[in-house]
Amino acid sequence: MSPTFPVGAYSYSHGIEWAVEAGDVDSRDSLIDWLDADLRYGSSRNEAIFFSQAYRHTVDDNPAALVEVAQLAAASRGTSEFALESAQQAGACLATLRKTWPDPALDFLSSMEISLTPAVVLGVRSATEEIPIDLALPAFLHSYIANLVSAGVRLIPLGQTDGQFAVSELELSVLSLSAQASDASLDEIGSAGFNVELASIRHETQYTRLFRS
Repeated sequence: MSPTFPVGAYSYSHGIEWAVEAGDVDSRDSLIDWLDADLRYGSSRNEAIFFSQAYRHTVDDNPAALVEVAQLAAASRGTSEFALESAQQAGACLATLRKTWPDPALDFLSSMEISLTPAVVLGVRSATEEIPIDLALPAFLHSYIANLVSAGVRLIPLGQTDGQFAVSELELSVLSLSAQASDASLDEIGSAGFNVELASIRHETQYTRLFRS
């Protein structure tokens, strides 16, 4: 979950670069609103459910159900850039974990012919480490949000203190989503975060870009 863990997350903005270009995100408050909406209604909500499901099926030793979660998580990527962002980070995360903290569950993930997602990889690893989900899931969402706030700090731009204010303001949303997602089923997957998806699509052809998504 650490920003120093070598997965390349710093090179992705998850569509925020286009949102800044379009003027949808131009301040600390609008960055908070954008990320809060994604947490409550968009792809972040789905990621929390995928994490929870991967965690649960690892604890229950249900590999067939875990494969189903991994397949659905991979299929939920709404744009080509989101697919790249997810697959690259998940692949780097899994490779590093297998080298430094090897575990049979990680070997099983590696054997899947599926483009994995960070939520699935980290959900499985948190379960094998017996980290309680009420700690692991908020930590996962916090790292996700903190990385995107960092992108916003560079793009808008904002000062570092404003960035920390933004993370602080999103804390309750992170905790609320974690509580909801920890008991959610795959039937509750869905997104109304249309602007995030559109921002990603438009970022693909953005003329000047600092980020890969």
